[in-house]
Amino acid sequence: MYENYPFWHRLLADCGFEVVLSGESTMPHYESQLCTVMSDNICFPAKLVHSHVAELSKAGVERILMPYVVYERNDCPSATNSYNCPIVSGYSDVIRSAMDTQVPVDSPVINFSNERLLERQIAEYLHGLGIDKQTAHRAFLSAIKAQREYEAAIKQTAIDILNESRRQGRLTIVLAGRPYHADPLIQHRLSDTIAAMGVDVISEDIVRNAPELADGETNSVRQWAYVNRIIKAAQWAAEQDGHVQFVELTSFGCGPDAFIQDEVRSLLNRYGKTLTLLKIDDVTNVGSLKLRVRSLIESLQMQASTGVGGDQRSSALQTTRAFTKNDRRKKILAPHISEFITPLLPAFGALADYDVEVLPPSDAESAAIGLQYANNEVCYPATLIVGDIIKALQSGRYDTQRIAVAMSQTGGQCRATNYAGLIKRAMVQAGFSHVPLITLGVTTNGTDNEQEGFDVPWLRIAPAVFDGLLYADSIAKMYYAAEAHHSQEGMAVQLRDKFLHQGAECIRKGKRKELLWILGNAASEFNIISNGDQQPVSVGIVGEIFLKFNHFAHQHITSTLISRGFEVVPPLITPFFLQEFVNAVRNQQLGLTDIKGMKGLAVPLIVKLLYRLASRRIRQFNAATSHYRYFRPFTDIRDTARKADNIVSPAAQFGEGWLLPGDIMEMVDGGIKNIISLQPFGCIANHIVAKGIEKALLRQHPNLNLLTLDFDSGVSAVNITNRLLLFLDGAA
Repeated sequence: MYENYPFWHRLLADCGFEVVLSGESTMPHYESQLCTVMSDNICFPAKLVHSHVAELSKAGVERILMPYVVYERNDCPSATNSYNCPIVSGYSDVIRSAMDTQVPVDSPVINFSNERLLERQIAEYLHGLGIDKQTAHRAFLSAIKAQREYEAAIKQTAIDILNESRRQGRLTIVLAGRPYHADPLIQHRLSDTIAAMGVDVISEDIVRNAPELADGETNSVRQWAYVNRIIKAAQWAAEQDGHVQFVELTSFGCGPDAFIQDEVRSLLNRYGKTLTLLKIDDVTNVGSLKLRVRSLIESLQMQASTGVGGDQRSSALQTTRAFTKNDRRKKILAPHISEFITPLLPAFGALADYDVEVLPPSDAESAAIGLQYANNEVCYPATLIVGDIIKALQSGRYDTQRIAVAMSQTGGQCRATNYAGLIKRAMVQAGFSHVPLITLGVTTNGTDNEQEGFDVPWLRIAPAVFDGLLYADSIAKMYYAAEAHHSQEGMAVQLRDKFLHQGAECIRKGKRKELLWILGNAASEFNIISNGDQQPVSVGIVGEIFLKFNHFAHQHITSTLISRGFEVVPPLITPFFLQEFVNAVRNQQLGLTDIKGMKGLAVPLIVKLLYRLASRRIRQFNAATSHYRYFRPFTDIRDTARKADNIVSPAAQFGEGWLLPGDIMEMVDGGIKNIISLQPFGCIANHIVAKGIEKALLRQHPNLNLLTLDFDSGVSAVNITNRLLLFLDGAA
């Protein structure tokens, strides 16, 4: 509402609709709907949405508009993307799952970054409401004009305040945050507190639509629209004299902001300024917060009067050295993923003519070092990965002049894209800025990093990599089934390690055609050690991609299940990549991608051809292991997507996205009623696609026994164990 309301109001009003807004946010209204909030560690603005939806539902409106805005406008020319936070994008899925609104909640998928695609999306939505194309077109142009006028007006207001403040010699505070931080309840009227002390307050809107201003030099990938604007505003404020200072508002539990706090602080420090970060939540006693603001303002006013607190000469951004062509022969260190994928990674590297070494699994030392070099609000996988890398660099095992570090980079809305920035900052802080960091794009979005010397011949190695993923998943399925049905203790582990080694050697030597023959032998040998008389209860594992594979991160839950006689139905990694076949087509249909220079049918046809090749290979892998007595085949990812459509929007592509609820639905349809969902504490993606849609899952499958577990470095092992035991008591 605080960002795009001028657009939506004009659009709907010009189409003849009456536009009704919910009232101002109040604490009693907020508290009245807390019973419908699905995640206690989600941000206050998300929790507050429930009360506004409930109010509208009771107000007699006929529809509630809660658009699924994936992309906002891109104000920063150097930005990689202009995503919304996953919670802002996808919270309508949570509302539909958690609340009985009595009123339809409309969530058209919206792309504000491309006006041509946006108009198509708007026309399709309005057509469903009975609005003809001509009326929709006129209303759209009018709405675009209204939005531009609003943005120009709010920016000019900030400029006018600043100019008057300079004439009067007063201190100006850039109070930066997200659009919803203008809400008086969310903000706790801190802007009023500052203004009452004789200080002028402006927002980050002062840098709107200003391509002439620097976007801000940081290690972060510029992927979220509002994060980009905050960084740009920080850069602008840093370049001003001491009479302009920067204060950032953030909500507890804000995932993207956790990744930029250190970057903004570093940016301001390079200009001799400090970051004041005000974290706000649903507290009613804000006395201590206001006391801190008053102390800050008095200090800044004193600095401004003495000329201290700003240096327009900047020191350089500290980052890691770029990976050049001269670095190609260096050993590349990569984080551990799982006991099934990790043994194959060096073989994949060898195919591309790189020397790859995988680090040991995470441990308590990794967690401790990660907390030392990354703030404790980033997600748990980031903490462990940073710890794994710094631990290795500090170990003395490597000549740091002859190594590089590699990290995957998804390029999507999830925070994982910015792990690279965290790693760079940690490496600099630990004294390893001379070690290059390579980022490897694992989806079609690619990577954003300076690495001209790193080049992967994907066309040549992609078939082998795909086969390797299928092979690892096939071994995983047989291993876990054998552990539940074994006749000899320890034999399943021996066979797992034996056949993963054989598979890695096969890939390294370029003999991928032999993988099916090896897999057939594996199925036969796993059959020998599997006892057909046992009938253990099955428990499926889903969740965030790193956590569900990392045994230390999830406190060895799979081992606990095995030791108690349950059969683990393991998470698979192949579907994570296969989902791109679905997303590539759907994103074009949804108006989220625009393939220039290609006919509209080109992308679907190309994807269809590639998926046909992939499906053929999947069938071959299924056939190779089909004689294993507990065989579970790979399923069609398109069927998984269709099952998820009843739960979440197809635009839910952050983190595991629609794949996670799709996996749950598929497991239940396959007879697996007991499922554990594993996620990092505060995972912004899983607030939507896991915890947030639990009621929707249970409505479709009342017999589903679902346990969601959150993990971080401080989570109590006793608490996890108790919850797990309660879950297992209900497993049948």
